[in-house]
Amino acid sequence: MSFAEIAPGVVTRAKAGDEEAFHLIFNRYGRPVLSFIHNHVQNRELAEELAQETFVRAYRNLPALREELRLSTWLFGIARNVVREASRQTRRDERKVGLDEPVSLGLEAQGILPEGAMLDRELTETIQKALLSLDEDKRMVFSLKIFHEKSYEEISALTGHSIGKLKTDLHRARLEMRKRIAPYLAAQEF
Repeated sequence: MSFAEIAPGVVTRAKAGDEEAFHLIFNRYGRPVLSFIHNHVQNRELAEELAQETFVRAYRNLPALREELRLSTWLFGIARNVVREASRQTRRDERKVGLDEPVSLGLEAQGILPEGAMLDRELTETIQKALLSLDEDKRMVFSLKIFHEKSYEEISALTGHSIGKLKTDLHRARLEMRKRIAPYLAAQEF
C-alpha cells in the first residue's frame, strides 16, 4: 500500500484554513491512518473514533506543521499519540468496578461460514492476536514497515528511534510473528 505524499500546495492551502484542501488530505490519508490505528486496537468502532480524533487534532494543529516534516509522518505521529492515550484510558477504566452495570455476555448468533471464509477469518484473528502480543515498539515498526510500507527513515522520524533499533525490532517482531502463527499454519497443512 505504498502511497505518495500529497502536493505541498494542498498542505499550504489547508494551513491557511482551506477546508477543501483539508478534505483532500483526509481523503488521501484517512484509510491508512484508520488501518494503522486498527492494527493497534483491534476494534473497528474504536479505531474509527480514534482516527476521527486524529484528524480533529491534525486540523487544529495544522498551522504548527513544520515544512521539513512529511505530512504522513506527522499524521501517523498524531495517530500514535491518540492510540497511546486511549490505551492508558482503557487501562484506567478497566480498574474501575461498575456495581450498577448489568452483566452482559454479548453473544450473537452467527451463521455457518463457508470453509474458506472461516479459515481466512481464523488466520486474520491469529495474526491480530500475534500482533497484539508484540510489545509496543515492535508492533509499531512491524505495522508501519509491513502494512504501511514506510521507510526506516520515516519510521525513525515518527518514533524517534534509531534505524538500527528499528531494524532490530522489526527482525525480532518478524521472528515472534512467525513463531506465533506457525502452529496455525501447520494445523492447516493436514
